[in-house]
This record gives sequence, C-alpha cells and structure tokens, in this order.
Amino acid sequence: MNVVIIGCGVVGAAIAYELSQVKGSKITVFDRQPPAQAATGAALGVLMGVISHKIKGKAWQMRQTSIQRYETLVPELEAITGHKIPFNRQGILSLCLEEENFPAWEKLVEIRHSQGWQLEILDTVKLKNICPQVNNPKITGAVYSPQDRQLDPTALTLALVKAAQHNGVTFKFGVTVLDAPASPSESDSEFCEQLETTEGKISADWFVIASGLGSTPLTANLNQIVDIRPVLGQALQIHLGHPLGNPDFQPVITGNDVHIVPVGGGDYWVGATVEFPSNDDEIPPNQQLLESIREQAIAFCPELAAASIIRTWSGLRPRPEGRPAPVIGKLPGFNNVLLATGHYRNGVLLAPATAHAIREMMISQGTGDWGLGTGD
Repeated sequence: MNVVIIGCGVVGAAIAYELSQVKGSKITVFDRQPPAQAATGAALGVLMGVISHKIKGKAWQMRQTSIQRYETLVPELEAITGHKIPFNRQGILSLCLEEENFPAWEKLVEIRHSQGWQLEILDTVKLKNICPQVNNPKITGAVYSPQDRQLDPTALTLALVKAAQHNGVTFKFGVTVLDAPASPSESDSEFCEQLETTEGKISADWFVIASGLGSTPLTANLNQIVDIRPVLGQALQIHLGHPLGNPDFQPVITGNDVHIVPVGGGDYWVGATVEFPSNDDEIPPNQQLLESIREQAIAFCPELAAASIIRTWSGLRPRPEGRPAPVIGKLPGFNNVLLATGHYRNGVLLAPATAHAIREMMISQGTGDWGLGTGD
C-alpha cells in the first residue's frame, strides 16, 4: 500500500504514524513548511472530550476514541523517540458563571457515568478548597473532568513525525503540491494516479489531504472544492514565577471559552480568541480581543494580574464552510483520495480518532463519508 499524505500538522502526522504500523505500507508525507507550523503550532492542546456536551453519534465516538488513545499514545511515542511530551493528566476544571445551566451539567454527569466516565460538580466551598486561586463572586461552582487532558501540540507533532520516521515513513518538507491530474478508472469514480509537485510527479495508491486551509486549493485542482475558511486564534504565555494555588494540583481552568493552561515553571498559556475574517479572508490580529482574554483570565484568577507577558502568538484554524467540522472521508468523485481536514478548533483533540478512521477506510476500502458536528 503506497500512501501519500499532504500536510504535516498534528492530523497529518498522526495519520502517518498510524499507517506506519500497517505491514507493507509505504508512506510519504509532503508539506511546504516544517511540521506543526500552521493551526497546530497555535493550538493550546486542551483535550475537551468528557467535559464536552457531545453525547452520542460519531461526534462523541471520535472524542472518546481520542481520549482513550492518548493514554497509550503519549507513552508509546516517548518510548520510541526518547523525548518527553508535556502531558497534563490533572484534568480540566470548567468554571460555572452566574447564568450557568446546572440541570444541563447534572444531566451530562449522569450520561457520562452511564458511559463509564467521571465528571464531578463542585460547589463554591469545594472549588475554593481545591483551587484557591479561583476567586470571583460571579463564579457559582465548577465541573471537574479528571479524565480530560492537555498536551503540547508541537511536541506531540514532532514526536509523531520522529516515531513515524522510525517506522519507515518518508517526510519531504519544503515541497509544494502544484496540481493533481486525474484520469478515469474503470469504475464510475475517478482514480487519482499522481500529483505534480515542486519535486516532480509522485504516484500512490492512496492520497490523503490533511492540509487544513491548504485543502481548498488542492481539492479545486480535482474539480471538487471543499470550502475551508480561516478563523484566527490568538494566545499568550504569561510568567508568574510560581504555580497558582496548590502546586500539586494544576488542572486546566476554563470558563467562558477562556483557557488558563499550566505549562510549568510558573508559566501559563492563556487563550484563545475566535476571530472571523471580514473580507478577502484577511484577519489582522485584534490586540483588544487578546487583552480581553487576559482580563477574563485575571477576573477568574486575580493573582495573574502580577504575571508578565512573555510571548504572544496566533494561528489560523481551518473551519469548513456550510458543513460540520471535521471533514473526513472520500473526496467526491474519487476512489483513492481521502480528506482529513477542517477540524476547526479540535484538530489536536481528534487527531488520533481521525488517524484511526483513515486507516479503517483504507483497510476496508469503505465508501462511508464522515461529516461530523464536532466543532465547539
């Protein structure tokens, strides 16, 4: 099985590693830039699976598959590569504000317990006891998800690349895919025989498009436009010099779509904004929005007011237009071109499940197309 993967963010790298475990596979990954440069490099790596309100169908199945797989994947990659992947196993604490709908949370706790997962609703007394850094009279409690995780997306992606290389995968960076000429096969669908790249023509049995925003021009070359639009996200890293609250209990704290992510050494990532393009897909980063995110984090944990900003960054998330995220399945009209793209805000969370789905499609030669409502 000769496979070409286009795109080496977390999704493309996860697919490469997953397929590298299939005997007899020959895999090549192409990207015009080094790994984890686009949406992956800007992500916070907060894996909101159990605490998400997705409770059934493929949207929940993919989350569950990924959360379970990460428990084995991270140590597996660390063993192969010898590199540590920052992986916070202390869960996610979701703060409840005054207007919070507690009956909906109670129902979710009940559903998760029936599915074999843990969730706990904390009152203000218990919240103050375990997370004294949270100090805001508008917070009426919290929901704690001990089995959700956070990890460093760039470290993860680089480890996936190194482990895949260890298993024989070839990576070609600095190579741009120019065109994808197709020729009809004997069946009703078309068969893509080769791609034109800046390194010449490449042939394969399967092509996987995992290039986020770069997927739209690639599919246009195959006369099947998958419309994916950019949504900007900004984040910042702040330095406090010591851990907030209990140094031995450092979960991700989230509230009102603002994440406070401990990254060690008294540093925290705070983010992320959600900024849509005005016109021409141009999105200049809005400094005021980033400052409002920081102010919201300080409102939750006032001690953060003393922290200094040591870096800010931004990235474009790939959001499918007019259809749910992500887009996983065969490109219409083609038997051997698979899409694994448009994950919007859930690329890191859903990467293992996406890789598993792509592997299953190849092995089963299935025709199923997944359009999953998994966006936040």
